[in-house]
Amino acid sequence: MGLNEFIQFFKNFSGKLPPNLYLGMQSPSTMQQMAFIKNLQREARQKNDLDLPLNELKVVVFDLETTGFHPERGDQVISIGAIKMTGWKIEEADTFYSLVKTELPLSAEITALTNIHSEQLQQAADASEVVMNFFQFMNHNILVAHHSHHEKSFMQKLTWDLLRIRFEQRIIDTSFLIRLFHPSLTTWPLEEVCKDCGIEVKNRHHALGDAITTAQIWSHYLQKAHVQGYKTLREIYEYLSKLR
Repeated sequence: MGLNEFIQFFKNFSGKLPPNLYLGMQSPSTMQQMAFIKNLQREARQKNDLDLPLNELKVVVFDLETTGFHPERGDQVISIGAIKMTGWKIEEADTFYSLVKTELPLSAEITALTNIHSEQLQQAADASEVVMNFFQFMNHNILVAHHSHHEKSFMQKLTWDLLRIRFEQRIIDTSFLIRLFHPSLTTWPLEEVCKDCGIEVKNRHHALGDAITTAQIWSHYLQKAHVQGYKTLREIYEYLSKLR
């Protein structure tokens, strides 16, 4: 029995390996990956992004396609897409996209929605490789997502299952900026936001396509915030905290 099979045996048998035992079984490459992510997240916490001028703020806008809505019930990430931005400028050439390997068959509904097929996922990169590549892409920048609770819950589950690391990267939901101009809204479908912004919806339910659309939304509202006189994220946070 190999090391990975041995670890999986204990997971299946007890449901959860004791943390110290699990860490003791990590390969040197896995330990390096853990150290890299921990250092990256530490650098992110030390950055003072809240006080950067809005036009200098660097973010990575991302989206996940998944097999469902409940990672705790076994739903999995099947693709990750992301694009970088500086202020309201979208860095069109600086993107990330990858399918994520899984042997679980996709439902007909998910295939129809995402145009991703089980055969593609069987040949895709392993989840650990995709996650590391994504961390390297995002570096220590803030993440942005639409309905970010979905993305956050899956990233937390993915990084914990793979590396026993808590996902601590700051994620800002697009609703953060939208509330400046629509204070009564708590949730808004992507298509409705695009309609309000005059953005054409393209490649819906493709991780990179949705990330680009979300970047356009972030750009639209960030520019509006700038025109309204907001200079930093902190100023926006302080204003929105008074609305609660």
